[in-house]
Amino acid sequence: MDVDYQLENIAPGGRIGLIALATDFNSETDLRRMLPAGVDLFTNRVLNANPLTLENLRAMAGDITRAASGILPGLGVDVMIYGCTSGTAAIGDAEIERLVRVAQPDVPVTNPVAAASAALNAFDARRISVLTPYNDEVNGAIVESFQGQGFEIANIEGFGLDDDIEMTGLPVAAIAEAALQVCAPDADALFISCTAIRAAAVIDAVERKLAKPVVTSNQALVWHSLRLMGSASAVDGYGRLFEMPIS
Repeated sequence: MDVDYQLENIAPGGRIGLIALATDFNSETDLRRMLPAGVDLFTNRVLNANPLTLENLRAMAGDITRAASGILPGLGVDVMIYGCTSGTAAIGDAEIERLVRVAQPDVPVTNPVAAASAALNAFDARRISVLTPYNDEVNGAIVESFQGQGFEIANIEGFGLDDDIEMTGLPVAAIAEAALQVCAPDADALFISCTAIRAAAVIDAVERKLAKPVVTSNQALVWHSLRLMGSASAVDGYGRLFEMPIS
């Protein structure tokens, strides 16, 4: 065969690695929807199990390095995401980064807690309201995690679910209604937790009604990843966060 060609760069804007949960029905779709043209997402899945309990969340720590090592071996990515908010709260931000860096030692690492914290800091938000799909046990870990990042939790409310696929099934209208109910009048911002729920779809509408910033797990992951990569690519339609630099 005599064909003249040159290989093309299929991700000229950058490569993002995602460690997604085996039971996550949403994050890959959500992140790809927000990513600018030319930036691509490459995924491997970490073993985990429903129901969503702190014990089950902590158990996935033993598989994170293996999952990270299976993302574009020999080529590499520009940033690595561990895509679970509750898992980060249960295992710990520093331990997540350590486990990923065993497999990807020279790559910046983010997770929903680190990304959301950076986003809230960009808004100078200190007192936050939190909406989650979780039960009270997991909500307690979320509170502790964000308090450890220096935030004051005005209040936290959850839908009481313990199954990732059920979380993805939450109607976006219900998420929007709950967001408006949960956000305290004296909160600086609202954080909507969980990569498995489709909260990014309601950010613009909820921000307009609340007249204050709204940060979601997947939106924050995209924003933080692009900036860790040094990307100046624009993202429209997913809230004021994409107008903000990292502080």
